[in-house]
Amino acid sequence: MRRRDGVPGEGWPETMPALLRRIYASRGAHDITAAQPKLAQLLPPDTLSNIDAATELLADAIASGERILVVGDFDCDGATACAVAVRGLRMLGARDVVHAVPNRVTHGYGLSPALVETLAPLSPALLVTVDHGIACHAGIAAARALGWRVLVTDHHLPGDVLPPADAIVNPNLPGDAFPSKVLAGVGVIFYVLMALRARLRVQGDARATDADLGSLLDLVAVGTVADLVPLDANNRALVSAGLRRLRARRGCAGLHALIEIAGREAARLTAADIGFAIGPRINAAGRLEDMAIGIECLLSDDGVHARGLADTLHRINAERRAVQQSMLDDAEAAVAAQVPVDPAGAGVCLFDADWHPGVVGLVASKMKDTLHRPVIAFAPAEPGSPQLRGSARSIPGLHIRDVLAAVDVAHPGLIERFGGHAMAAGLSLQRDRLAAFTAAFAAAVERMLDPALLRAEILTDGPLRGEEFDIVHAAHLRDAGPWGQGFPEPLFDGEFAVVDWRVVGSRHLKLTLRLDGHARPLSAIHFGGWREIAPAARERLVYRLAPDDYRGGDAVQLVVEHREPLPTA
Repeated sequence: MRRRDGVPGEGWPETMPALLRRIYASRGAHDITAAQPKLAQLLPPDTLSNIDAATELLADAIASGERILVVGDFDCDGATACAVAVRGLRMLGARDVVHAVPNRVTHGYGLSPALVETLAPLSPALLVTVDHGIACHAGIAAARALGWRVLVTDHHLPGDVLPPADAIVNPNLPGDAFPSKVLAGVGVIFYVLMALRARLRVQGDARATDADLGSLLDLVAVGTVADLVPLDANNRALVSAGLRRLRARRGCAGLHALIEIAGREAARLTAADIGFAIGPRINAAGRLEDMAIGIECLLSDDGVHARGLADTLHRINAERRAVQQSMLDDAEAAVAAQVPVDPAGAGVCLFDADWHPGVVGLVASKMKDTLHRPVIAFAPAEPGSPQLRGSARSIPGLHIRDVLAAVDVAHPGLIERFGGHAMAAGLSLQRDRLAAFTAAFAAAVERMLDPALLRAEILTDGPLRGEEFDIVHAAHLRDAGPWGQGFPEPLFDGEFAVVDWRVVGSRHLKLTLRLDGHARPLSAIHFGGWREIAPAARERLVYRLAPDDYRGGDAVQLVVEHREPLPTA
């Protein structure tokens, strides 16, 4: 356990609690402008590579009334990006915009030749990929062979050779001058639309003059948070603006239907609510069924229709959770049987012939957290298929796509295809190559990973003072974000006496605590914290301070993330 350091600078509003100033400073934000960036501070789109070529393609298609086909991806970022593209292009005057999304089982990832064949009857003049495309060489070539122009908008890391598109907008292209490299896919297409609106305004297009692209920021916020990209100042400005729209109930009908069915209160919505409640319900469609349902929900302007689709997504998500828990049980059993308690550093590969390819990413993520090791979980691409789909998750300090690239260089042809980010990636290979890949992956991880990074470390913001355990500070902490990847939600630590405890819901631990020098008892909840061992009389806790929405009023509770028993005197 280690505590963050942060010394706030000058010029903070008098109304901002000292606790919040300290927390912001420990995350590198030393003034109010850096801590709470506004839309006025957004980076301009003009430094994105190929932005002029991209907007020219779009402007020409709009002017001539040609069909534009937007192809999304089957995760939440891809779904929101598709909805932003369709809504934004129509807003800017496109008269014929259609959309499609690959089916995970039928087409595989991204713009594949199989998907192009399926889409051929649509005969678009321009195809726009969102949240994918940078690795889709064969699919783009197939689309170009049909006479379609292709615009790729993506944020995934490119390979050594770029696909044969007419234009590619991706802040991670070699030599790209855009200062932020962590836009989500939905952020990239939003930036393309901003640049397109600027071009059309120069051309005197009245529709562009009136177009309010800010109305799309609710979708931008959801996709950005759900994709777990780092929340740098630019992304925080986008997410904050989107959250403000959702809290004011000015978001799209589909998102508000999802907020309602998830049991969240729109007026107090946070990035955590998006990450744990809204994003998973959208993602579930792409994992188990068809992301077209999720995209339709996000494009609906009819509240009743949107609620029906949200109900369907809610049901699919419940099914996804059951499948995920079964797979996690299998994975934990496999790890217990096969992986040493403290391996020297090798990455972990897991496979089960009965696993679902749409849920392996969640399994890899959970097992990565459990083992604090990079993990790849594999499943058959479809039942009985000899092809495996793998989803990789990494720990800080190890760039997982670079590891896959190293394996690909050392063992050409072992991996059929791969792509991704520093912390997450996907790949496919043949089942009979799994053993060889497992060995190659372990060797690459051991070669590229500093062993010191394998020691899990909890970073906290130190202890809270007695007077800070109140609703004022809890509400400030909740509303001060958006917190997320790269800008973590505040965690505190401290020693407490356990006055009382009970198990709730079979797996959760409800605690009544007392802090030395603080008269009032404190309520705490440790979700999933029951391990059939009674809490010690005194424990060190790592926790979040939150308003207690269940009790209401000025009640607060500690949401425990980690517990350690303390020796009795």
